[in-house]
Amino acid sequence: MNHQSAEISDEFLAQLKEDLVCRRVGRGLARLEEHRHLLTSFDPEKKNAARFAGYLAQWVDVGFQRPGLVKEIVGRFSRPVRVRLPLHDYLHLRMAEGMVAMAEESKDEAIQHFELVLSLEQETDDQELLSIANFWKGRCLRMKGEYDQALAFAVKGRDLALKLGHPPMAAVMRVLESWLFFQKGNANHALVILQAAEAILSKTDDYLTLGNIHSSYGRIARRQGRYQHAIESFTTAIGYYRRLDPQHRNVARSLNNMAYVKRLIALQLRRKIDAEAERHRKAATRGGARNGKDKPSYRSRFEQLRDEALAELGEAAAIYEQYGNHHGLGSVHLNYGFLHLDNGDLEDAEAEATTAFHLADERRDHILMARSQLLRCMIENARVEEGIGESAEPGGHARLAQDYVQEAIELAKHTENRRLLAHAYVWQGLTYCNRFFDDAESARDWYDQALTFSKGVHAEGAWDDLQTLKARVQRGGKVNPTLRAWSQGSVGDKTFQQITEEFAELIIPKVWEREGRKISRVAARLSVSPKKIRAVLSRAGRRKPPTE
Repeated sequence: MNHQSAEISDEFLAQLKEDLVCRRVGRGLARLEEHRHLLTSFDPEKKNAARFAGYLAQWVDVGFQRPGLVKEIVGRFSRPVRVRLPLHDYLHLRMAEGMVAMAEESKDEAIQHFELVLSLEQETDDQELLSIANFWKGRCLRMKGEYDQALAFAVKGRDLALKLGHPPMAAVMRVLESWLFFQKGNANHALVILQAAEAILSKTDDYLTLGNIHSSYGRIARRQGRYQHAIESFTTAIGYYRRLDPQHRNVARSLNNMAYVKRLIALQLRRKIDAEAERHRKAATRGGARNGKDKPSYRSRFEQLRDEALAELGEAAAIYEQYGNHHGLGSVHLNYGFLHLDNGDLEDAEAEATTAFHLADERRDHILMARSQLLRCMIENARVEEGIGESAEPGGHARLAQDYVQEAIELAKHTENRRLLAHAYVWQGLTYCNRFFDDAESARDWYDQALTFSKGVHAEGAWDDLQTLKARVQRGGKVNPTLRAWSQGSVGDKTFQQITEEFAELIIPKVWEREGRKISRVAARLSVSPKKIRAVLSRAGRRKPPTE
């Protein structure tokens, strides 16, 4: 290949830019294929090399090949080459580096690159570049769960694009804007924005963004409980993504979302199956004839949905593995965990939750870490209710459940995800009113907090959990019958000393739990000797005396 063929012309870059802002995706991808020699013989010291890297990053973000290509190109810019770059070229190189970091889920690193570009906005007249920098920074902030800041940058990027006369480019940014309004609890406004963006982009071949729009429709429908509509939207999204790349990362995302919807439908069916079985048991107890038959359609559909969900998760995991995407893989493992939990396979569920947490922890993904710890809390509560493994250490699983949900709350507080925090508060309440703690008073406090944070932002399935907590709090609010009898002067033939001992056995274990299972703190709180506390706890089966 001759020297001239490897030149990166101003005209070629102008065409790439024009195709981007107009969302002429097919034409831009074809243009890159025609100039593939610029990639195979890339020379960072050539004129326009850094600008080409910047445009290439935007095209890879649209769907040209994989982010590893940009990483390899950027890696060729040595320090001596970088320091000689003109400012405008250098800004393009930093954008490319930011895109690579964003693709690798290094959100803070990516933001640093975009902030550098934005800090020099007075030194460049490339308004399209500044628009993209705002948009990409908004995406990173959204990944971190910082929704208010993300929205501000998304809107700024969109406004710049509109000011430049690029409605298709602005429409792409409006999809992010819509998602952020949805996360903040304004689903109606989110839908209006999505529909406006779709009206513009339906005239283009930007299949990636059209897929994102339908994926957002699916997520909104899922949260509203319109599960069949959600499945249809995710199916449409997958169709768009596959027109661009059959193994596109967003195919995996929609498969994962669809699997979760099918799990929710399966849970509805299981409740119907359980209710039917309960009716049959009551009829048998009364000696009545069993009318009708089981609902085989419920059972077969239930099994079908689970099998489909498992298959979709397997396909999603295989795609995410290609990208090394921690958030996606973690979400898949989390959904596997929920399916195992629903089926009573607690060890498998725990293994999946642990894997999801480790994947999230490697990227400091607070949202996924919190969701993983919430699943672990659910698993430990299931073990408490089933009385699994409690002989060696009474309350061990209850204490683990409490530890996990407290960590989930702290992680959720690092984000602006009110839905996640509300769900964590619900499970803190459910943990307090499980069979071991049986502390309706504390559970009621967490129910009140969950109710405050849940307004307008219910998560899928979280509404049912909130109602379960409400029922348990109300049921647990009844006064202990022994205490009620005493308050009315009914003490039977017990002496005052016997009443005192019985009261101690009622109250000391509760205070012990509330004081973190520390005998010294209970002794100080109640002015009772540690020896007395140990004796009461031993009789109540709550601990092994005499150590603390």
